Amino acid sequence: MKSLNEDLKTGQFKQVYLLYGEENYLKKQYKDRFTKAMLPDGDTMNYAYYEGKGVDVREVIDLAETLPFFAERRLIVFENTGFFKNAGADLADYIKEMPDTTYFIFIENEVDKRSKLFKAVKAKGHIVELPFQDEVTLKKWILGQVRKENKQISESTVTYLLNKIGTDMENIQKELEKLFCYTLEKDSIAAEDVDAVCVTQISNHIFDMVNAVAEKKQEHALELYYELLALKEPPMRILYLMTRQYRILHQVRDLLKKGYGRKEIASKAGLHPFAAGKYMDQAKHFGSSELRAIMEDSADIEERVKTGRLTDVMAVELFIVKYSSVSK
Repeated sequence: MKSLNEDLKTGQFKQVYLLYGEENYLKKQYKDRFTKAMLPDGDTMNYAYYEGKGVDVREVIDLAETLPFFAERRLIVFENTGFFKNAGADLADYIKEMPDTTYFIFIENEVDKRSKLFKAVKAKGHIVELPFQDEVTLKKWILGQVRKENKQISESTVTYLLNKIGTDMENIQKELEKLFCYTLEKDSIAAEDVDAVCVTQISNHIFDMVNAVAEKKQEHALELYYELLALKEPPMRILYLMTRQYRILHQVRDLLKKGYGRKEIASKAGLHPFAAGKYMDQAKHFGSSELRAIMEDSADIEERVKTGRLTDVMAVELFIVKYSSVSK
């Protein structure tokens, strides 16, 4: 990201950029910033945008060969085209000899670093991976946003906020805007402010419910279940999300046994590093055989609901009661 910020600061742009990775918020931010910087005053005459698979490379090349209209450059943006996994060879050849007035920005979720196009972009421009940001980076970013509003927030409240709303940066930004409006007359943000206006992500709600089940806090587990029902969450979706969580816990527990650390577990399980840490702590409450039994029981309950032997609301309630009961 340092190279991107430097280019934006100096106005010395590379002809080709590739931004890839899981963090959609950062990709959108940089796409918008570069578009605005490269084409000032909202120039739409020299801007083209292609999204999704099936983009006609010949059409792109024809446009790229066209001189910009009363401007310094022509900018073409590509998003999630899949060019870096297949079908990008022709564009790779073209990039080597593209006119000096044409600029490309590619935005992708995944890329094949062995592809011809990846190597061509690397030789001609900048390639920057924008993965999920770790806990430390997210906290610094949140603290920076709060300072811009001339407010204060403790590190413990930042952690509380992340636990409640999740780690998606776009969602964090929206929730921070709500917090800033709510605390307009205050100079600090506290946990009670977070509770007052921030929406708990369903995945975090489910996480808390599984945690309550693991700790045998039956009353709290059921309370969380009834809250989800009040939010109009279908019981079978709740069961699906709970089962998904147990499946992740089983995978994380297996990776822990093999000696992997948080960063490796996050990568192998497809989790945000912050979430991986939470799952690692939660997995300690379960044994592998217990997790397998819970997942098998979930499948059995789903079958009984589908065949009409149990109502969906009662079925999930019985599931929670069973695994949150204290063994005698």
